[in-house]
Amino acid sequence: MNPVIGLSLGRIAVGTTALANPVLAAKLFQLDAVSNPQVPYVTRLFGSREIALGVATLVAGGKTQRAMIGLGILVDAADAGTGYLAMQDGSISRKTAMTLIGPAVGAVASGFVGLLKR
Repeated sequence: MNPVIGLSLGRIAVGTTALANPVLAAKLFQLDAVSNPQVPYVTRLFGSREIALGVATLVAGGKTQRAMIGLGILVDAADAGTGYLAMQDGSISRKTAMTLIGPAVGAVASGFVGLLKR
């Protein structure tokens, strides 16, 4: 499968889960929605962003799609960095950080592969 299509569909799927069932998404991300009632709100914010980015990348073409892929790379790199910082300040455990950082780094790599194949 084309990495851009795969990544975009993945964003939409993850975003839909986060938006529709933020408590489940938080569990998948290893975040504690019970102890922190703000987690579902932030999870929904993340979900709506992922859906928007995935759909916009799919419907864009040419230079605009390349720009959307680049934007996705920046967002995913920021997500990885945020996971690292949360681990460093003790907000999340190392195990949770790896659960969050790993997919973000994978998405960055997939985005670069998508750019190279265009």
